[in-house]
Amino acid sequence: MADLQDEPHDPAPAAGVEDAPAPPTPGGAPGSALDRAAELLAEHPVADGCNTLVWTLRQSPYHDIDTPDGGVDTDIPRLRSGGVGAQFWTLLTPQEPAATDHIVSETLEQIDAALALMHRYPDSLCLALTPDDMADARNRGRIASFLGPVSGRTLTGSLGALRAFHALGVRLLAPAGAPWAQEGLTAFGHEVVREANRLAILLDLTGCPPPAACQLAGASKAPVVISNTGAAALNPHPGNVTDEVLLALHAANGLAMVTFDAARTGDSLHAVADHVEHVRALAGPEGVGLGATFGAERGSARPAGLTDPSGYPRLIAELLERGWSEADLALLTWGNAQRVLRDAEFTARAAQHRRTS
Repeated sequence: MADLQDEPHDPAPAAGVEDAPAPPTPGGAPGSALDRAAELLAEHPVADGCNTLVWTLRQSPYHDIDTPDGGVDTDIPRLRSGGVGAQFWTLLTPQEPAATDHIVSETLEQIDAALALMHRYPDSLCLALTPDDMADARNRGRIASFLGPVSGRTLTGSLGALRAFHALGVRLLAPAGAPWAQEGLTAFGHEVVREANRLAILLDLTGCPPPAACQLAGASKAPVVISNTGAAALNPHPGNVTDEVLLALHAANGLAMVTFDAARTGDSLHAVADHVEHVRALAGPEGVGLGATFGAERGSARPAGLTDPSGYPRLIAELLERGWSEADLALLTWGNAQRVLRDAEFTARAAQHRRTS
């Protein structure tokens, strides 16, 4: 994979970060695994599929994420300490307004807040629009920041709305709850899928019922993603993905990204690793990623050892001790997210070529 051949910039470590990984133990197995995890993350950092910080900062704008902040679980030092090199900043809100005009305006406020976040911390966060931007940000020591998803309900029957969101930098769309993708794709829903493919906007199937998720995965010519989930076979939480959908993702070269939400994955690092392994077993080594859903105020239920982004090396060390190869871990952390973005871009170029030829 071309992106894995890029020379990455080693992110600057953060000192004094709460819940940071313990120092390596010389000669001890845990220290050795953490050493290897840190080395791997320096070369293949985490591309995290879901962070809700934009919404949290809108509610509590006094937080400064340039310094360790006990009030929220995400700040730049902990992102650095955890080896995060790319972040998808979700633009969804905890409770979507019932009125369509309100959800559109609320989404625009989210986009505005996300762009303000990038402008406020230009030495650490870099707006990313393409997979090349993702690699370039990593090489310059910045965290590539993708915007999305936005809710599929915001389209209100208009493909122009989708194009407008794309122009604002949005690169993910969540069909869950949209009238065009509830029981199955409507005629407009098929148009949305085609236009999203043409624009290189990824479809995020998080929260879609299994029949709709499978239909969307089959209809899209570009890979689809599930930005945050656990395995329903291990925990039948309504927010977790079924084996049927994981197999559909595998067939469509899609990507399921495992959350660190204790309600969905369990309250231990070991349990999260079990979910990662189950997703890999069904979706394949190229179909599993990480979408922690950090970004909340402190106190959210998180698995022990994974309470904020600085815990990522612990998970990688656990998987190393389970026998994962460094090549598969490089796919898990960075390569698979980069691959779906590149595939979406390739699909978009092919679609645009067909329209002009």
